[in-house]
Amino acid sequence: MAKRIDVKDLDIYYGDFKAVEGVSMTVEPRSVTAFIGPSGCGKSTVLRTLNRMHEVIPGGRVDGKVMLDDQDLYAPSMDPVAVRRTVGMVFQRPNPFPTMSIKDNVAAGLRLNGIKDKKRLDETVEKSLRGANLWSEVKDRLDKPGAGLSGGQQQRLCIARAIAVNPQVLLMDEPCSALDPISTLAIEDLINELKSQYTIVIVTHNMQQAARVSDQTAFFNLKATGQPGRLVEVGSTQKIFSNPEQQATEDYISGRFG
Repeated sequence: MAKRIDVKDLDIYYGDFKAVEGVSMTVEPRSVTAFIGPSGCGKSTVLRTLNRMHEVIPGGRVDGKVMLDDQDLYAPSMDPVAVRRTVGMVFQRPNPFPTMSIKDNVAAGLRLNGIKDKKRLDETVEKSLRGANLWSEVKDRLDKPGAGLSGGQQQRLCIARAIAVNPQVLLMDEPCSALDPISTLAIEDLINELKSQYTIVIVTHNMQQAARVSDQTAFFNLKATGQPGRLVEVGSTQKIFSNPEQQATEDYISGRFG
């Protein structure tokens, strides 16, 4: 089941440096939320707090709450590895495991979770590759290296790997920035299909992409040079792009800065 995310009074730190300040927002289940804003304003940092990847960085910590339905992801009893299983992530550059076959790339997370049954692994690999719109392109070469695929195919392979472990949320950090326009369109079509099953949050620098794929848009900006990033406003994508409440949002979307 796709899950709802509630972020409340979130401050994000690297050591003593406060990178992001005072973020509060809700991401509805089975929807796509786009994070937009200029470089360095904290979009990807906020994204990484949603599956506790931020704390992998030395000195990374948060104050505030990130709730997944009614579960506090930062409660002392929560296992970060279990959080990352529930909240999957796709990174900016396709990162298939280079020495593994296409099939083994998709099955990697399942094997880490102790699943050894060959029939179940095979079924999940096929289902995940179909879910990532990649099955028809690779079904006859599953034992070939994943690194041999094109950039767009590699990114869809990474999405198949993420959904194979049956997450409820998918985070995507600029998943199309390294791709050509045709591959980008394939990923955008895939995002539209996946939102019927998952809660999706995507960081993008591409305003047209945010307008095309998202239901809700959150605009982040720096308070001032050297100051923490902050959430300026969040709302339906249609409203943010046609009638934002904040002048800074309108200036960014219209290209007057950023």
